[in-house]
Amino acid sequence: MAELSYRPWRAGDDQTLLQIWGDAEGPAAQQFRGELAPDAGADDDGGWRRCVVAEDLGIPVAAGVVYASALHPERLWAYVEVARDHRRRGVGAALLRRLREAALTAPGGPKGLRTKTADGSEGQAFALASGFAPLQRSRHVVVRPGTLKLPVFGDGSEEQSSQLVQDLATGSVELSDAVGRYYTSVHAWDPPAPLSVGRAQQLFLSDAAGAHGAVVLRAPAASAFGGAAPASKKGRLRAFAVSYASPLAVEPVVSGARGDEQPTEVLLGHDPKLEPDDARDAVRGLLALVAYQHPVLLEVDDSMEALRAAVDPLLAGGLADQMGPDTVILGD
Repeated sequence: MAELSYRPWRAGDDQTLLQIWGDAEGPAAQQFRGELAPDAGADDDGGWRRCVVAEDLGIPVAAGVVYASALHPERLWAYVEVARDHRRRGVGAALLRRLREAALTAPGGPKGLRTKTADGSEGQAFALASGFAPLQRSRHVVVRPGTLKLPVFGDGSEEQSSQLVQDLATGSVELSDAVGRYYTSVHAWDPPAPLSVGRAQQLFLSDAAGAHGAVVLRAPAASAFGGAAPASKKGRLRAFAVSYASPLAVEPVVSGARGDEQPTEVLLGHDPKLEPDDARDAVRGLLALVAYQHPVLLEVDDSMEALRAAVDPLLAGGLADQMGPDTVILGD
């Protein structure tokens, strides 16, 4: 094989490479392919990016990209893909070396890299062989309707239940604050930039994000004089569930009393100030509520301890289904 040449990405490379590469090897690869584009500076739309193409006799056969994330600024995302007939020849390593050199020029100074791939994939093996280490593991899990017993909220009365379980507008400042703090707490392994209430609302609770509705679980409201608090007084927010209008297309659909249903994507979290036992109780109770009649789709990271405590027994008992392999994030 003749020595390959390397150059920046040019318009039209995507058409050639997609024909050579074929179908993406999973959702992570498909997402990264969307980032293959001409180089961009920090002030350009889309942020800072460097993209390198490997050519064999003038034909693109591989490409790699490294780019910044405003939400997680401490590392750069990196991705390399090589045509199957050119793998295990050092092409991927050569591209990664060039991406690491480009990372030295990133805004804010040299940065480490991170990547994402399916567990057990060639991409994971390449990343590990290239010096990346696992940072986080994530799963998509469908919880079937009625698999958790519906808990009794408070004393079980309609009045107190309505105080403890409430629909909340996705534009709520209280909800945006809780979601932002929760996201930060479960991403300590790759710290996000400071999340203002407005930024959290934009990222997770806006129409653009696909947020459709939210339900929250509250603690009983405290009365300054003892006894029951007035119905108008709200207790602190313990847990939240945000549903999204456009569910992910997953197979199989879930069969239940209401027929076959596509599960609804739900972001389920809690106030990070809760004690571990309280957080597990709140998350399990809210999950039982939102999955009582309809299947829900959850993204469960290993760092989401309270959610894992609710979901893992369901998976072990065959009452929930994992969709596809684990997704692994690896980094320097």
